[in-house]
Amino acid sequence: MQRIVVLNPKGGSGKTTLAINIAAYFAARGDATALIDHDPQGSSTRWLKKRKPPQLAIHSIAAFERDSRTTRAWQMRIPDGTQKIVVDTPAALDARTLPEFTRDASKVIVPVLPSDIDIHAASRCIADLLLVAKIKRVENRIGVIANRVRKNTLMFQSLMRFLEKLEIPVIATIRDSQNYVRAAEQGVGIHEMKSYLVKEDIGQWETLLAWLEPERVLMDQPPPLAEQPAPAAVPTAEIVAETTADPGAHDAKFIVS
Repeated sequence: MQRIVVLNPKGGSGKTTLAINIAAYFAARGDATALIDHDPQGSSTRWLKKRKPPQLAIHSIAAFERDSRTTRAWQMRIPDGTQKIVVDTPAALDARTLPEFTRDASKVIVPVLPSDIDIHAASRCIADLLLVAKIKRVENRIGVIANRVRKNTLMFQSLMRFLEKLEIPVIATIRDSQNYVRAAEQGVGIHEMKSYLVKEDIGQWETLLAWLEPERVLMDQPPPLAEQPAPAAVPTAEIVAETTADPGAHDAKFIVS
């Protein structure tokens, strides 16, 4: 079971958009997926209620709700067979609560917007993840997403300079696109929309998905070419047709720390 936490105490960084699209991607692929909504605004929960067939179901856990009729453990239970858990965290998250959210997290995603306020907040958030939550850089559990960016702007260049100094991988650069708004309104993820409409957006997710599941990327690589046996000796009287194989090399590099 993989637990993916989308986290940034700064509100408006795009946590919910990323969380619902990650959950939708895994569900569309056929993985049993649960989405835990800790945000009191309940945006992820409302999105889940909009989903209809043929979209595959995603188990909803509205963690921000309190029900006196059931225990907290029952409310937060994960169905048997769940393969992916995506956690949408609230804004204004106290640093002291970070260990609670990240303790069992396979990956922690920090979205950052291109603004001075957001860059400062992200710097503090990552420092807290390293010092308070005790996540080590070498574990490769923290990844930063440059979110809602418009390239070729001074603010984007400033954001990228900041991210380069963090020594934390920048796992994706996601543009400011209305496709995410349309997807949220329909209760789907961009990977569930018509491919010709979201081709550019989906392309920006390749490095993010490769970081989430590096083992799957390795599995998808073509197998190495088998070593060919040495040709058998042929009498000189026979006519021999020679064929050559031009083996190709396949190398992929997804993330640059």
